[in-house]
Amino acid sequence: MAGRQSTSMPAGNRRKAAGPAVAERRPRAGRMASGGVIREAAAALFLERGYQSTSMDDIAAAARVSKQTIYTHFADKRELFADLVLGNVERVDAFLGTMADTLRGPDVEAGLRRFARLYVHFVIRPEVLRLRRLVVGEAGRFPELARTYYERVPGRVYSTLAQLLEELARRGELTISDPDLAAQHFVWLVLGLPLDRGMFDVDAPAPTAERLDRIADAGVRVFIAAYGG
Repeated sequence: MAGRQSTSMPAGNRRKAAGPAVAERRPRAGRMASGGVIREAAAALFLERGYQSTSMDDIAAAARVSKQTIYTHFADKRELFADLVLGNVERVDAFLGTMADTLRGPDVEAGLRRFARLYVHFVIRPEVLRLRRLVVGEAGRFPELARTYYERVPGRVYSTLAQLLEELARRGELTISDPDLAAQHFVWLVLGLPLDRGMFDVDAPAPTAERLDRIADAGVRVFIAAYGG
């Protein structure tokens, strides 16, 4: 396995290649407490260099642990990469738990607007966009992982939103014949513009909170024009 091969590069040079600032300021972590340190170092390197150009030696040097310590937590580089990609699932679980309460209220448009603002701010963050770019960039190498990420992260938001929109339609507050399609329309009205820009224009300044709110509000107005009861 490529991740386990030894290297003839001196240890000091490996630390330099992996990022001296990280290595210099962090004390060596104990074996059982090192999982978080390894994830932090690996995430920074994968996001900066991609999967193929990041070695386990690089990660060990950046985390200031031995490669053997990494292998007590992760079987290999592929497993570590998958752990990082799917680490977003827990945050999505918490987000999904807020959706019904956010949408609830006597004014359906106000509820949709609250949710739209919450959602656009949840997704349009530098760390989330970097992770999405990484998953897309490595999808050819890890098709199952990319599919799992889609199913557990954006796919679950679509399905949960479709259920909530269907409930609103049953109460006569919206007119919806295809809740799944309506959920996709809603998400792309709210996220499409800033998400596409963030995925492709990596040097663009992050949109302000006010700008994201305006995009969310405009998306809800169009959605209500199409699906209002």
